[in-house]
Amino acid sequence: MPMALILSSHVAGSQVGASAQVAALAQFGVDSMVVPTVLYGRHPGWGPPGGAPTSVEVMAGMLEGVEANGLLSLTDLVITGYFASAAQVRVAAQAIDAVRAAPREDSPKGASSRAPIVIVDPTMGDAGKGLYVPAEVAEAIAGELVPRADLVACNAWELQHLTGADCGDPLAAVRAGRLLGKPVLVSSVRREDEIGVVYVDRDEAWLAAHARAERAPNGTGDLLTALFATSLLEGQTLPYGLARAVGGVAETVTAANLWDAPELPIVAMAARIRQTSPAVRIERLA
Repeated sequence: MPMALILSSHVAGSQVGASAQVAALAQFGVDSMVVPTVLYGRHPGWGPPGGAPTSVEVMAGMLEGVEANGLLSLTDLVITGYFASAAQVRVAAQAIDAVRAAPREDSPKGASSRAPIVIVDPTMGDAGKGLYVPAEVAEAIAGELVPRADLVACNAWELQHLTGADCGDPLAAVRAGRLLGKPVLVSSVRREDEIGVVYVDRDEAWLAAHARAERAPNGTGDLLTALFATSLLEGQTLPYGLARAVGGVAETVTAANLWDAPELPIVAMAARIRQTSPAVRIERLA
């Protein structure tokens, strides 16, 4: 059974950050270990969240416990998300290095022999909001985590912030993504009345798009990252994996709007997030 290490926010009352990703990954039989960067009661978008950032000492201590139990050798996937300080980012960078350095071929029976997949979600800002983490956190993510990523999973605003290039439409997102020199998954890419996700690497680029919803609850980017990660773990083809991930998000957002749910109903939508959606159109861009 695949194992994921998630370094991101834990929000008790909202399906965002690590909470959303654990719920989504579980639908595909992926176990998760969460090292939280913050412990909040609710998403800050609703008001004062309650709780506080996790200390660097606590994060490092949790990772030491994970390593002491031999679990780094079992880790197939690392996902990083929200960080409250640059020091936390450095702890995450060290964790990625430790996972990659953990013995595999000669590990005890049951340990994973494949190289872990590292997905960095450079959570730092969004259109209309700008940078919503301290500048030193954004700089640390760009300098410490993005270079370590096998895949960068960002929104269009974050890609523009990282590259300085326009990401106003799908083809612009492809050009900007290739500036990073590694595979990129770009969400919130707009074209006319559609919104979509672009995947781009040096060889190919794809767009999965659908009609814009009336509102998008918090956590859609976290859900997308987790769903696309499962397609990589399963070895799915890029177009199918992208269509399934975007379809799962689209179906979940549609349900949240129909039910007037304040957060993403991920567990209730378990069957829908495991399949593609007829609402999603897949298109090769390059």
